[in-house]
Amino acid sequence: MRAYLALEDGLVFEGEAFGAAGSRTGEVVFNTSMSGYQEILTDPSYAGQIVTMTYPLIGNYGANGQDLESRRSFVEGFVVKENSRVRSNWRADRSLDEFLKEQGIVGIEGIDTRMLTKHIRTYGARRGVITTEAAEADALVTRAKESPSMVGRDLVREVTCDGYFAWSKSGGTDEEHPDESLRRRREAFLTGAESRDPLVVTPGTMAPEELHVVAIDCGIKYNILRRLCEYGLKVTVVPATTSADDILRLVPDGVFISNGPGDPEPLGYVIDTVRALFNRVPIFGICLGHQIVGLAAGGKTYKLKFGHRGANQPVKNLGTGQVEITSQNHGFAVDGSTVYDSGMQITHVNLNDDTCEGLRHEFLPVFCVQYHPEAAPGPHDADYLFEDFVRDMVRRTA
Repeated sequence: MRAYLALEDGLVFEGEAFGAAGSRTGEVVFNTSMSGYQEILTDPSYAGQIVTMTYPLIGNYGANGQDLESRRSFVEGFVVKENSRVRSNWRADRSLDEFLKEQGIVGIEGIDTRMLTKHIRTYGARRGVITTEAAEADALVTRAKESPSMVGRDLVREVTCDGYFAWSKSGGTDEEHPDESLRRRREAFLTGAESRDPLVVTPGTMAPEELHVVAIDCGIKYNILRRLCEYGLKVTVVPATTSADDILRLVPDGVFISNGPGDPEPLGYVIDTVRALFNRVPIFGICLGHQIVGLAAGGKTYKLKFGHRGANQPVKNLGTGQVEITSQNHGFAVDGSTVYDSGMQITHVNLNDDTCEGLRHEFLPVFCVQYHPEAAPGPHDADYLFEDFVRDMVRRTA
C-alpha cells in the first residue's frame, strides 16, 4: 500500500505504508537518535507531531511491553527510511509494524529522510499530513496548510492524567531496567560515599519513601517516575490542572514539573500554580517544566526553528565547566535574557546554538533544565540533577 507525506510549503513524498491505515496531520519534526524509537513513540511530548527518524534503519530490535514511556502513543505519524522486517532482540514480542498498528499510528517508509531533514533544518519545522489514502498532491498540501499550528495550542490537556495516582517502585525497578553504574552510584549517594557538597545524604536523613514528591503531569515520561523512586522518594502524580492549594494539601516535600508537548505560553493554569509554589516548596522542572518555571519567574519563551530532538545534544554546565551529552525533545525555549530580574540564573547552555538549557533561582530552591536527565532513550550524564533535587528537599526539611 502506498503512503504520502505532504508539507504545507508544497513538498510531497510518496512511499510505502506500514503501521495503521488512515490520515493524520501534525508538525513534521526529526529526531537524530539511532535507537529508542519505542520510547520516542510513547513520549507524550510528541503529541501533535509527525516524527521523522534520521537514522536509516528503524525497527530492527522490534518492540515490547516494557519500554513504554506513557500509557499510549501520542505521535501523529512516523517516518523512516527503512522499516526493518526482521526483529532481533530477546525482549521483542512484536514488530514495529505491529506496534504501530496497535497504537493506531500511520507510518511511511522508503522516502528520502535525509532530504526531508535538510529541508526542515533549512526552512524550519512544517505542518504536514501523512496518509494512506490516495489524493491529489495539491489537496494534501492544502490540508497541511489548514492543520492547527503548534503556536498557541494547549496540548497538555490532551495528555495529562485524569486524576491523582501514586507511582511506586513496582512501576520500574533496577531488575526491570538494569543500569549497574547508576545503581552503584545511587547506593553510594544514599550511604554518603558520594557527596558533591558538605551535605551528606544518608539513609538516616532520607529513608526510602520518607520524602514525598508531587509530580505535575504535563505529559510525564515513566522513566522520570522510575528515577524519582530509585532515589527513595514517595511519588504522587497529579493532573496539570491541579491548583497550588490542592497540591499543598498533599503535604509535599518537593514539587516536580514534567515534560510535555507544545507551546508553554497557553498553559496559564500551570504557570500560575508553579508561581504560587515558588516560596513554599523545592521545585524541579524538566523540558516543558523548565519553560513553565521560566514563565512563572516572569520570563518569555519562543519557538525554535526546528527544535532539539535527539540523544546527543551537547550542554555545558556553567557551574562546573563540564559538557554533558543529553537527550532532548522540544520545539520551544526560554529566552534567558528575560529572567535575570526575577533572581533566576542561567546554569546550562546548549553548545550547538547557545540557547538556555538550565535555570536556578539565586535564593529559592527552584531549578530546572531543558533536557532530559532521565533519558530513555539517551545518556545519563545529567542524572546528578535528581540528587540535587533530593538535597534541596533534605535541606528544606532539616
